[in-house]
Amino acid sequence: MASSHHQEVQEQGHGDGEEEEQDNSQITSPLLRSSMRLGSPEENSPVEQVALTVPVGDDPATPVLTFRIWVLGTASCVVLSFLNTFFWYRKEPLTVTAISAQIAVVPLGSLMAAALPERVFFRGRPWEFTLNPGPFNVKEHVLITIFANAGAGSVFAINVITAVRVFYGKRISFFVSLLVVLTTQVLGFGWAGIFRRYLVEPAAMWWPSNLVQVSLFRALHEKERRSKGGMTRTQFFLVAFVCSFAYYIFPGYLFQMLTSLSWICWIFPKSVLAQQLGSGLHGLGIGAIGLDWSSISSYLGSPLASPWFATANIAAGFFIYIYVITPIAYWINLYKAQNFPIFSDGLFTVTGQKYNISTIIDLQFHFDTKAYEKNGPLYISTFFSISYGLGFACLTATVVHVLLFHGSEIWQLSRSAFQDKKMDIHTKLMKRYKQVPEWWFISILIASVAITMFTCEYYIEQLQLPWWGVLLACALAIFFTLPIGIVTATTNQTPGLNIITEYIMGYLYPGRPVANMCFKVYGYIGPQQALAFLQDFKLGHYMKIPPRTMFMAQVVGTLIAAFVYLGTAWWLMDTIPNICNTELLPQGSPWTCPYDHLFYDASVIWGLIGPRRIFGDLGTYSAVNWFFLGGAIAPLLVWFAHKAFPGQKWILLVNMPVLIAGISQMPPATSVNYTAWIFVAFLSGYVVYKYRRDWWERHNYLLSGALDAGLAFMAVLLYLCLGLEKISLNWWGNDLDGCPLASCPIAEGITVQGCPVASA
Repeated sequence: MASSHHQEVQEQGHGDGEEEEQDNSQITSPLLRSSMRLGSPEENSPVEQVALTVPVGDDPATPVLTFRIWVLGTASCVVLSFLNTFFWYRKEPLTVTAISAQIAVVPLGSLMAAALPERVFFRGRPWEFTLNPGPFNVKEHVLITIFANAGAGSVFAINVITAVRVFYGKRISFFVSLLVVLTTQVLGFGWAGIFRRYLVEPAAMWWPSNLVQVSLFRALHEKERRSKGGMTRTQFFLVAFVCSFAYYIFPGYLFQMLTSLSWICWIFPKSVLAQQLGSGLHGLGIGAIGLDWSSISSYLGSPLASPWFATANIAAGFFIYIYVITPIAYWINLYKAQNFPIFSDGLFTVTGQKYNISTIIDLQFHFDTKAYEKNGPLYISTFFSISYGLGFACLTATVVHVLLFHGSEIWQLSRSAFQDKKMDIHTKLMKRYKQVPEWWFISILIASVAITMFTCEYYIEQLQLPWWGVLLACALAIFFTLPIGIVTATTNQTPGLNIITEYIMGYLYPGRPVANMCFKVYGYIGPQQALAFLQDFKLGHYMKIPPRTMFMAQVVGTLIAAFVYLGTAWWLMDTIPNICNTELLPQGSPWTCPYDHLFYDASVIWGLIGPRRIFGDLGTYSAVNWFFLGGAIAPLLVWFAHKAFPGQKWILLVNMPVLIAGISQMPPATSVNYTAWIFVAFLSGYVVYKYRRDWWERHNYLLSGALDAGLAFMAVLLYLCLGLEKISLNWWGNDLDGCPLASCPIAEGITVQGCPVASA
């Protein structure tokens, strides 16, 4: 087991990237020791953040596929899958990242290295292995983290199961649910195999979030000499981890208002307008302050991992949308905006009341046209409708941007294989190992598509999706994976396919909400899973993990996570009364399921009622379709500006897909999530990176990992010690926003419970 990795090293020497080894007695790991063994500057990554963070070099003799990785990797995957499903249904969803497992397994791996016997079994035979090949090393650590990443990712298909069982109250069997979850999770391997040449090997595809984990690996496995009055990386990480762990007890339990300090609401407690402007959770968030790391990092990822140009694009998109477009649209009463909250993803009648969806579903679980005509059209807030429009624009902007700015590169890579002159040192070193054959990926793709088509056809009554819908979803995935992958790999932001998949299926197959949800899952999660696999491949690329071993860890981890995610979700739905039903849950119950509510609302808009009655010729919001054209034109403007003013380098930093998608997480993300994220990302990516480069190089990504890990451990501890016992504090400091009027309409004559009635 421990020696099998040697078979993956090709018989071609050590490549051109090695130089004479320097004194490296302080470094214990063979892989990290080689970070002292730099190639020529032109061989290193052209991306400065990568060159400053990722070790250069490799020791192919390092044991990788060991007994320890199976035990600790499987345990990490199971624990994280359970915790993330558990917290997914809560009012403030918490993602326990792989960084928590990355830290926890270090002492466990060292303990196994000290305690397990070193005896070699089946010596001299092809299946020779040992339980203990020596000290716990960084390559084992990386592979365990790959298992953990599978458990830390979301399983999008769980939303379908929850919507059908909880919101629509229909039957779906556990076996059918399992088939849907497994096929959606595995489908992405096919796209990953097809596009790995474009998204892993090129140095320009640098996947910024991976640098957080790389930095943490170095801190946990390097031994440094502490400078006088300073700290080593490990000491810095431990101090930051303890501070994060201790601090989260305040926003997590004692003083939850730290999530959003909306001070304008305190000054004007009876003003709807002031609270709409000032609320960080239900309004525009002017002046709102967020001092909760879970609120800062939960939707856009760690701000410390965002490149500055991406942060600037997101900030521009956010400020234009929230502080220009939204207030103008609301106060000119566009689409009867003042009948509804200024910031909401709810479904309403024209009088601002919650729409009763159950009245427009017939006994066959299809759309009831007569009932809909009787009840009147469905309305959404103008904020929500424009966010859909920006989703339309983001899709066309992504395709046009990639064709204009990366088209020639894609064409060159398609015409010929990589040549040495195009490789950085990391790609050269990875050429030592046997690559994963293309047919492995293709076989998984064909098998998963075939099983998906069988599942949808055989269980058509439960899933409603015909076989041709599966093929169409796969065609969309093939088309969009590469452009979305390029944006993600260079900016750390991922445009989504969920809106276009809903739109297409809603027109082709209206009145069937489950079919629409399934189509969205297969068309959206395929590229998302492919990007997750490619990101892990890039992590293995940076840390020199044999590709076939990486592939094995990803497949096994994905299958384990699918079983645990579904099992946990099924258990919660069976054991928690009225889960996700905010009207029937007890006061203060955390089981409100914000993501699932959003998913359900989308299934009503696109699947049940259909886009024609919302955004088409029969709908209120047909003008929103012009955003498709606007999104296609936006990158052209940047491209023409660059051609007209080639000396202005800043023009190339304007990334329209990222700028337009700056608010893609809203809803359910709120204004304070964005303002706090932008502020921290500006400090890290611009101020510290520019003026304290040495500190940024040593500590930036470590700080991100420490904040994530400390938060995760304290959140779990709070739930186990206090949440399970239902011990809570009821005082004004735990009123999350303190802005009860922010969700009130302001139109004359509209009456909503708890809100003042506007007079003429």
